[in-house]
Amino acid sequence: MNTHLETALELAAATVPVLPLRAGKLPFGNCSACAGNACGGRPNMKAAGPCQCPRPCHGWAAANTDSDVLQSPAWASAWQQAQAVAYHPGGAGLTVVDLDNADAIAWARESLPATRAVPTTRGEHWIYRGAMQSANAVRPGIDIKSTMAYARWLGPGTGTMTDLPDAVRALAVKEPSTVLPAPLAITVPTGAGGGHCRHRMPSYLERGIAMAEQRITEARSGVHTIVYRTFLAVLSAHGRCGCLTDTHVARLFTAAQAKGESPRHCTDAWSNARTALGM
Repeated sequence: MNTHLETALELAAATVPVLPLRAGKLPFGNCSACAGNACGGRPNMKAAGPCQCPRPCHGWAAANTDSDVLQSPAWASAWQQAQAVAYHPGGAGLTVVDLDNADAIAWARESLPATRAVPTTRGEHWIYRGAMQSANAVRPGIDIKSTMAYARWLGPGTGTMTDLPDAVRALAVKEPSTVLPAPLAITVPTGAGGGHCRHRMPSYLERGIAMAEQRITEARSGVHTIVYRTFLAVLSAHGRCGCLTDTHVARLFTAAQAKGESPRHCTDAWSNARTALGM
């Protein structure tokens, strides 16, 4: 049996989702059924989740623990060509802090709790128990690989694995942008019938905006999608009666930017939500 497949089966038996990597530490290409990452890749957040395709069609979403799938004829060619085994840390409830050089390792030793460490070609993987959103370049030479990401399997490593600390979670939280969104004119039709608008009650509108801010702030992954859906919900509830002001919109944009969204992403998400509602 192929040694990479043997390793993959051992990891899968330990409930660690795995996938083969080709030369260059890259996953195998998309299959026709999953062109455009239709079953869960990052470009299509609507279907994010485990891959349902019978072959290793793309990165992290193809990772699985089903030994029958791993040994199926559809996967045979991939394992024959595989140069390494990768795993989906988030799917195993883990987070990998990828330290790419000596300076990054030195910083981690001073700033992060000790945990299991795995040597890499240029640095180390520090593995913590617990999943979080993945993020690249959180510091010079440091990436975080957890949900919607894959990491190369380089052995079990040494040391005792510890729980994911807040210090690591904080690395993925970007500072709020100092660029404030441009004022947006809310050009949507007012309520029909001339009756009293319940949305103009300060408590009703304030509660809705506060809940929307909270939903964005508490997002752990899929921030793009959560921001869009939150904007959609706010516009659906408050967008047609003229209650929303530039101040309300700015609050939502500020919450989204605090999660790493750019002003342009905020504007696009708002515009797409209005278009979806026919505004």
